Amino acid sequence: MSDNKVKVTASMDAELVEWIDKEVESRRFASRTHALEFATSRLKNEIEK
Repeated sequence: MSDNKVKVTASMDAELVEWIDKEVESRRFASRTHALEFATSRLKNEIEK
């Protein structure tokens, strides 16, 4: 993945954001950005199979 970051804005269900925040707090992800990049990368890989 590239280090060329682009800022985006997204609206998400509050329950999903709460889950992401708990995962960040438990250090599974370093940040919300990390969680969203991870999820998007996994989805991209699954679709491209």
